[in-house]
Amino acid sequence: MSPNRKSRKGAHFEDVGRKIDRELKQIVDYLNDEVVPKVRTESSSALRKAAQQLHKLADFMDEHRQRPS
Repeated sequence: MSPNRKSRKGAHFEDVGRKIDRELKQIVDYLNDEVVPKVRTESSSALRKAAQQLHKLADFMDEHRQRPS
């Protein structure tokens, strides 16, 4: 293989590597900017709903507690 051909292949692999780096950065940015905030919002909402249900269950248990005889 000629030295010129090797340098072209090396340059090609460097270009591919840079493109992969850019694509990965875009994916990470998307996850950080779009996915993570939505998951946090929906998670906190789900926790609030679960807390409300647990509160209702505690009230129900208090209302139906067997009285000592």
